Amino acid sequence: MSLNRNEKEAVIAEVAAQAGKAQTLALAEYRGLTVAQLDQLRKNARAQGVYLHVLKNTLARRAVTGTPFEVATESMSGPLIYGFSEDAVAAAKVIADFAKSNDKLVLKAGAYNGKALDAAGIKALASVPTKEVLLAQIAALLQAPVSGLARAVAAVAAKRGEGAPAAAEEAAPAA
Repeated sequence: MSLNRNEKEAVIAEVAAQAGKAQTLALAEYRGLTVAQLDQLRKNARAQGVYLHVLKNTLARRAVTGTPFEVATESMSGPLIYGFSEDAVAAAKVIADFAKSNDKLVLKAGAYNGKALDAAGIKALASVPTKEVLLAQIAALLQAPVSGLARAVAAVAAKRGEGAPAAAEEAAPAA
C-alpha cells in the first residue's frame, strides 16, 4: 500500500527529527529475514535506545538532507533498515551484533560525525565500548591509585598494630 503525500511528509518529518538528534546512522540490508527475526532486531534496538525503521530510500534521502547523514545517501539503495542513535555506537552495535547471528542481515554503510562509513567502518564503530563501559573504565583507572594507597596505609597500620599490643603487655607486668 502506497502512502499519500501527507503520510510521506509525516514520515520524512519523523525521520528528520530522529536524524537531528542522532550521532550515528547504520544501514543494513535485511533481504531474507523473517518477520520474527525483524521483530527481535527491533526489540534489541528499543532496549538500546536505537530508532530502527524500514524506510523507502527516497523518503530517507529527503529526511537526511541538510543533516550530517547526507553523506550516506549514495549507499541508500535496495531493501534497507535504518538505525539512528544518540549514542555514538549503539546503532552500529545493535545491527552488527544481530548480523553476527543472522547472516541474512548484511551491514551496508552508515555515517558518523559527518563522515560516510562503509561496512568495515560500521563494524569498527560497533567494536568500541559503550559510553557506560568507558566511564566505568575511567573510574577504575582513577580509583586504582587511591585504593592502592589505602591498602598500603592499612598494611602499615596493621603492622604497627601488631607491635603495639606486645608493647602494652610488656608495660602491664611492670606496673
